[in-house]
Amino acid sequence: MNAIAARYRDREVGSIFLYTHEAHPGEYYPHLTSMEQKFQHAQALRDVYGVTRQIVLDSLDGACHRAYGGNPNMTWIFNRSGLVLYKSDWTDANSVEAALQYYLDVQERRQARERLAPFKVERVDYRNTDREQFFAGLERNGPRAVEEYKRAFGG
Repeated sequence: MNAIAARYRDREVGSIFLYTHEAHPGEYYPHLTSMEQKFQHAQALRDVYGVTRQIVLDSLDGACHRAYGGNPNMTWIFNRSGLVLYKSDWTDANSVEAALQYYLDVQERRQARERLAPFKVERVDYRNTDREQFFAGLERNGPRAVEEYKRAFGG
């Protein structure tokens, strides 16, 4: 997602990372109890994963996260008017970039005075699931995060 944000920055596409909470808290990154702790966790996320996009902190109770669906790894694309152009219940760079390319093409077509009418589409995209990388992230949070995940999902 960092690379996509960098590629489209010159096309006036903004990108933020909304930090909500740790999906699987553990001993090293426990459940959040203060905004200061949330700030520290977000800094660690930035440093560990090399997030170069602006990171915005949700409220401690996750009000923004809940308002936009509450799924653990969502992506939204809005136009300048706030209209939702893309909503995905999981972040996948290929899907996001395809949507950005499509909407930038629509913008160019409109500038060329092509008459366009909006319509809604629903589709299923597919993402890579790297279990090793996922469990490395759980381990970063602490042994309790790994055990709780395995207990809940049979990992």
